[in-house]
Amino acid sequence: MTYKIIAPKHINETIKLPASKSISNRAIILGALSGGKTMPDNLSDCDDTEVIVRALKSMPETIDIGAAGTAMRFMTAYLSVTEGTHTLTGTERMKHRPIRILADALRTLGAEIEYVGDEGFPPLRITGHKLSGGYLEMEGDVSSQYISALLLIAPSLENGLTLRLTGEIVSRPYIDLTIHVMHEFGISADWSDIDTITVAHQHYGDFPYTIENDWSAASYWYEMLAYLDDRDSSVVLPGLKDGSRQGDSAVRYLFSMLGVKTAFNANGDAVLTRHHRTLPRMDYNFINQPDLAQTLVVTCTLLNIPFHFTGLDSLKIKETDRIKALKIELRKLGYVISDNNGKELEWKGSRCPATPYPVIDTYEDHRMAMAFAPAAIILGEIRINNPDVVTKSYPHYWEDLRSAGFTIEEV
Repeated sequence: MTYKIIAPKHINETIKLPASKSISNRAIILGALSGGKTMPDNLSDCDDTEVIVRALKSMPETIDIGAAGTAMRFMTAYLSVTEGTHTLTGTERMKHRPIRILADALRTLGAEIEYVGDEGFPPLRITGHKLSGGYLEMEGDVSSQYISALLLIAPSLENGLTLRLTGEIVSRPYIDLTIHVMHEFGISADWSDIDTITVAHQHYGDFPYTIENDWSAASYWYEMLAYLDDRDSSVVLPGLKDGSRQGDSAVRYLFSMLGVKTAFNANGDAVLTRHHRTLPRMDYNFINQPDLAQTLVVTCTLLNIPFHFTGLDSLKIKETDRIKALKIELRKLGYVISDNNGKELEWKGSRCPATPYPVIDTYEDHRMAMAFAPAAIILGEIRINNPDVVTKSYPHYWEDLRSAGFTIEEV
């Protein structure tokens, strides 16, 4: 399926964003470990969250988490401390996403994990039981989801967990978000040193919990406002917190440099409006917000703002190789961006002939679809292949675009 998207010249809309899948996925696991009977309020309805919910409800012998990377990491840890034997699998792409670092760490703590297929990759056969815990070292530049997975189960370990992260620590806000949600469940977990997190053996609390809406999803509405040369356009986003613990709330800061102002009204809703002060060039290290990289890469190129973005190491092991995908798809729009060893992306203004009526491939990656769709505002129209991938994190994305005035047709 392919969508043709035609953009409005003005947007004035209130958009209810999906709940944060990052917080939802953490809260669900913590709720299960606490023995809680109720799900958190305002739970995300995205694919990544629903696969965890289904797995925890029925706990089948084979658990297929599809393309949900967070679910793979969190469920690997959860099943390691949960009685029973299960096989954890996913899509073909998931079977090529590495899991060895987390599996090795859990094995060090006493977990029984076998590789069903290729060594170091899913599927996994996991036999759960009580783990002793103790002291563990892990490289800090691995996926923060590995670290969060270990922290979520740490209170259940007989000796707790002292986790020391060596080298550079990436995506620290996601680790801090995990610790924050753990606090909300009555768990004492803290940085005991600049590179060490300590969690004692303790009981999880079972408390009512309401999920904040998703700042990552907000980034696409910031992108739309940045493209509109219209001071009267605005977007109201309820359910976002001023002072949020979500790392991607940094989108406020980044887009303030690209002409979008954020204010909070008397109801606590985020209100996005346009101003006309923009940077002539953007340099930024995305080590703490890798999920915002696609949005900013597309935005800057279409606004003709040269950029040099670093801290992109993890983009190669996401739903697709996002660095490669961005280079290919932006060339269709007439922009030639370069990378440095798959860790950086740079654009100095280089152009090439654009493809007439470009069709953007999404590579089974929700963020490719959502980051490129707003480009219709600059281009007049754009086509997106396999648009259903947005269900991974923002199931009603296309409905929200229609309500904001976009015309979306299946072609």
